[in-house]
Amino acid sequence: MTDRRPVVLILGSGPNVTVATDWPASWFDRIVVMNNAWRVRPDWDVLVYPEDFPGRKMPPAECWDRQLIGAAAFVPAQNLYGGFVHAGATMAFTTAYWALAALDPGVLAFMGCDMVYPVTGDTHFYGKGKADPLRKDISLRDLGAKSARLAMIAAAQHCACVNLSTGESSLVFERARPERLRGGIAPVQVNRGKVAALREREAALGYETPTGRYRNDVAAYDMGELEQIDAGWRALLIESS
Repeated sequence: MTDRRPVVLILGSGPNVTVATDWPASWFDRIVVMNNAWRVRPDWDVLVYPEDFPGRKMPPAECWDRQLIGAAAFVPAQNLYGGFVHAGATMAFTTAYWALAALDPGVLAFMGCDMVYPVTGDTHFYGKGKADPLRKDISLRDLGAKSARLAMIAAAQHCACVNLSTGESSLVFERARPERLRGGIAPVQVNRGKVAALREREAALGYETPTGRYRNDVAAYDMGELEQIDAGWRALLIESS
């Protein structure tokens, strides 16, 4: 039952994340923020940040008694769930896989993680920022497929992935209301055999990333097989939903 396992709120830096500022803390068990999102609300529990995150943008020293999760912690978690090429090298997916490994959640609820960037206007809650998932990268070919993969792997771990955003999103999770996460959210039905089969196809390609670094070169990969695997994750989520 999801009401007996942690409800984890994951906050990104999308412009809409500010609606989460005044949500009652009682709606969640843990609040996990990534990068600059620690500024959205003061009661966050965990900050996940990449190795190139500027020191000047880190939270003040009085917050350092909380969990600060850098690459040394999240790279092994991401590798546990298939590595960066298959899982997607965005902080939203990296943070989610770390949370799956470390927090044993019943619900992963995302806000400000839509990875949709307007041509004009603010791209982030703090103004204009780097639209990282739009970079040319071997791991970011199909963000919808990567989110479908996350949803299915989480479901196999008895965890529901939901999107609290109401706008356009690259995430294909079920939409949900933040005040209704306790007891009313269940993971999608999962065919564990098909999940295992897709992960075996991934493993057979041998694209491990033990250090978190990978070649961003299409010549190094079987693009046809990767596209078929992505399509398999999308199809499996549709079937399960």
